Amino acid sequence: MLYGAECWPVKVAHVLKMKVAEMQILRWMCGHTKLDRIRNKVIHDKVSVAPIEDKMREARLMWFAHVRRRSTDAPVRMCERLTLEGLQRGRGRPKKRWGEVIRQDMAQLQLTGDMNLDRKCCEERESRKSNNLHFA
Repeated sequence: MLYGAECWPVKVAHVLKMKVAEMQILRWMCGHTKLDRIRNKVIHDKVSVAPIEDKMREARLMWFAHVRRRSTDAPVRMCERLTLEGLQRGRGRPKKRWGEVIRQDMAQLQLTGDMNLDRKCCEERESRKSNNLHFA
């Protein structure tokens, strides 16, 4: 379900759809249906998995760190230097970009760009986080 999620410019609507799908799967795993009227929190505690939103954020930040550790000549980093000229901006709000999602994730976890380049710092942070959350 999370295949390729590290590259999505995730919107709130996407996260909500993923949460709904996750809860359907967890209910199915536990042998319950919506008619049983069991709260989501009870099912999450029963199977002891982290919320899918946290797993998506973790995957995005791991991919971001991987990309940032690559040299600037690597093909995956070339897209940072691309500039498109001659295009007219459409009406309305601009589309959400992957970089904006990464900035929001880093602000939420109080990370800086250089912290992601240091593997030990990231691994320590993830181990502390995993002690607080149960990952399946």
